[in-house]
Amino acid sequence: MALMGREGLCGKIRFLPRDHSVNGITIALSKGRIFDETLPLLAAAGIVPEENPETSRKLIIGTNRPEVRVVIVRATDVPTYVQYAAADLGVAGKDVLIEHGGEGLYAPLDLKIAKCRMMVAVPAGFDYDKAVRQGARLKVASKYIKTAREHFAAKGVHVDLIKLYGSMELAPLAGLADAIVDLVSTGGTLKANNLVAVEDIMPISSRLVVNQASLKVKRETLQPIIDAFAGAVEQ
Repeated sequence: MALMGREGLCGKIRFLPRDHSVNGITIALSKGRIFDETLPLLAAAGIVPEENPETSRKLIIGTNRPEVRVVIVRATDVPTYVQYAAADLGVAGKDVLIEHGGEGLYAPLDLKIAKCRMMVAVPAGFDYDKAVRQGARLKVASKYIKTAREHFAAKGVHVDLIKLYGSMELAPLAGLADAIVDLVSTGGTLKANNLVAVEDIMPISSRLVVNQASLKVKRETLQPIIDAFAGAVEQ
């Protein structure tokens, strides 16, 4: 994943920040767990959204600081908004960033929120280990095609990857796939659908991502926010 930490920046193309006033800051967030778990970090930076996206239809939400606004986008779109400077910074899961590729993004912080695991799951009773040992060609459904491809390639397992966007657990039950690669938090959804996790691919958490050009142009405004996030994470 072409993301850099605090030690440097990456990416060949840099998009200049769009005009939300020269010193205005736009933060891209997705609804749900990431938004809720980002609120304490925003508070540490002195930023309080004026509305909750779960109860408001607004996609642009003001904050207690007139120069700071929040835009509500799909989780998978956060890196794109930041990369193309429609937002100065955002919060996105490692899973999303891997699939996106990370070009043009500066990722200084693992925020350690929205934690879960990327795993391989199969129907209960399916002998996954035996199928792998015998060199069977597996059909695998996932939203995370890049992650799945790299995982099975490293294991030397031949797979046919099927791209889905939701209801992943249905794929094995309907005969579409032998296995799925998906995020697992408590495992409750797997259990409810008679699936079992058989392989752990990687831990997942959410990262702070920053537009490179924004960081140069608005460093005096952005750096204190980044530092406040870092301080809150370390507590």
